[in-house]
Amino acid sequence: PGAAHGWYPSLRALQTLLDALESQLAVDPERIYLTGLSMGGYGAWALALADPDRFAAIVPVVGGYFYSPRQLCALKDKPIWVFGARRDRNVPLRASEVVVRALQACGGAPHFTIFEDADHDRGWQLAYDTVEMYDWLLEQRNSARIASMARLRLSLPAT
Repeated sequence: PGAAHGWYPSLRALQTLLDALESQLAVDPERIYLTGLSMGGYGAWALALADPDRFAAIVPVVGGYFYSPRQLCALKDKPIWVFGARRDRNVPLRASEVVVRALQACGGAPHFTIFEDADHDRGWQLAYDTVEMYDWLLEQRNSARIASMARLRLSLPAT
């Protein structure tokens, strides 16, 4: 993605890819998790905002959000775990702190882990080595998505 426009020009293509994967693979629609690191962390926020009902949980890692953090209030009820690294010179910790504070300000309760002695690369390595994060992810389910899919099927004309 280009920094000037972030991930937004790519979101439709990503949603189309996810639709194809869901239709072709054995995917549990209640357990689709979104994560991304660095620029992909920015992309995780953008995709989550574009398609919030698809994901059971979101895990942005050493990333931030390009636009108004207040937009993230749309995700305040979504399970979210944010990871940041204190010594990150690529994506300063402040980028993660801003989104966490924005979510908290509108009533969200994201998990937030800061790796005090980690730089950017070590930060994402530590995040993805955090076994508790995977256990937490598997506890998250998106039951609303199943109900939404059932309503859609009911509203489609019979063939």
